Amino acid sequence: MSFDSHGSPRERRAVGTIERTGPAGPLDLLGRVPYGRLATSMRALPFLAVARHIVSDGRILLRMHRGFGHHEACDGSVVAYGADNYNDAASGDGGNLWSVQFTGPAEIVHLCPEQEELFGAAPVSVNGEPYAPAYLRVDPHFVTEHTLDF
Repeated sequence: MSFDSHGSPRERRAVGTIERTGPAGPLDLLGRVPYGRLATSMRALPFLAVARHIVSDGRILLRMHRGFGHHEACDGSVVAYGADNYNDAASGDGGNLWSVQFTGPAEIVHLCPEQEELFGAAPVSVNGEPYAPAYLRVDPHFVTEHTLDF
């Protein structure tokens, strides 16, 4: 499902608009898990980075460790951000599994203290180094949602 401005001639959607597709839309699903994976490239090499996320005004805000410089590689670039509930399968609770992926431009943002609090407690360290937060905003243009029904 595409959410860019290149829809059919009869139906145009605004860039960054995500519409609800069922009982739980992609942003609702994203809100059910605290962490996901950010994908982009750095010096022509692809990488994945873990990030904490929240949804605000239809956009995805990410908190990640500043020490690796991943946030700088993402700033102004198109990134993919995905999350899933696949760990639920390990718990044996049954139920359906899902994954969502959002693709769009990312930019470094500076949040107010109230927004920072929405992320909850931050890690103390990353790979033995003190954790230093950096924040990105992803404006989703394309969304992919997959479900595994049991």
